[in-house]
Amino acid sequence: MTELITPTASETVLEVRGLTKRFGMLRAVDDVSFAVPRGSITGFIGPNGAGKTTTMRICATLELPDGGDAFVDGRSVLEDPRRVRDRVGFMPDRFEPYANLDVMQFLDFFARANGLRGRERLRTVCAVADFCGLDHFKDRPATGLSKGMGQRLHLAKTLLHQPSLLILDEPAAGLDPRARIEFRALIRELAAEGAAILISSHILAELSETCTGVVVIEQGRIVLGGTLKDIAAGVRERQDILLRVLGDLDAAHRYLLTQPLVHEPQIVENRLEFTFSGDDEAAADLLARLVGGGHRVVEFVARGVNLEEIFMHATRGRLQ
Repeated sequence: MTELITPTASETVLEVRGLTKRFGMLRAVDDVSFAVPRGSITGFIGPNGAGKTTTMRICATLELPDGGDAFVDGRSVLEDPRRVRDRVGFMPDRFEPYANLDVMQFLDFFARANGLRGRERLRTVCAVADFCGLDHFKDRPATGLSKGMGQRLHLAKTLLHQPSLLILDEPAAGLDPRARIEFRALIRELAAEGAAILISSHILAELSETCTGVVVIEQGRIVLGGTLKDIAAGVRERQDILLRVLGDLDAAHRYLLTQPLVHEPQIVENRLEFTFSGDDEAAADLLARLVGGGHRVVEFVARGVNLEEIFMHATRGRLQ
C-alpha cells in the first residue's frame, strides 16, 4: 500500500485558519482553526449541527467559506482548489454507487475521472481493491454489496488518486461490529503509511481506539483540540489503575492503603481498582515497589480518558 500515499516534506498536511461560514443568519462555522499532522488520525467530534460536515466540505473544496482559508500541503482551498483536490480524498457519510457497474468497473470509472491512464490506472485500481479487501467481490454489482463492503468500496474510490489527506465523514455509521473493526484496521494502516486523516463519528468509543488527536466543535466554534494525551491530562487530574495479582489479594489491598498518591483502592471481583494522582514515573515506581514487596503482579493497567469523557467535559449540549 506504500505506493498509494504521496509523501511531501511538510509535517502538517491540513491547516485550517479562521474558517467562517454563514447560512443566512446562522454562523455554522465560526473562526475555526486547527491542524492535522502527517501520519495522524484526528477525530472531529461535536453534537449534530455543530459545523463538522460544513468544515470538512470546505476543506475538500466542496463549499466556499465566507472567511478564513484552509491549506492542504501548503495549497489554499480558495486560491488553488484544483491542486488541493489532487491531495484530498473526501468520503462523505452517504455512499450511492452507480447502477449497472460491478466493483472493478466502478473503480475504473473513477480512476479515469481522476486522470489515470493505461497501466498506471490498472495497477492503481488493482492495488486499492486489494488493500480494501475487495478481491473476492470484483465482479459483484456495486449496488449489491453489504453495508460493510460498500464502505470498503467507498474508501477504495477515495484512495485512487493517492491523497495525502483523507477526510472521512461518519465512515463507520451502520456497520456491524466486525465491519467496524476491519474498517478501523484499514484507517490505521493508511495513517501508518503517512496519510493524514480527519474523521468524524458519533461512535466515540470507536474513535477512542483509533485517534491520536481530537478536535471538539460546538455551535460552530472549536472548544477543545490537541493530542489525546495532552487533553486527558487537562480533563482528569488522576488516572484510574487496574491491578491484578496472583495470591493474596487482601494483602495487596492493605499494601496499597499505605502508599502515597494511591486513592480509594477497592477489591472488585478478582482485581484491585484505585485512582492514582502521580505521573507515569511515579506509577512505575509504585509497580516496582509492589513487585519488590513480594506481590506477584500480572496486570497493572492505567485506563486513559476516553473520547466520551472528553466530549462531555468540553461540550454543554448547546445546539444551533
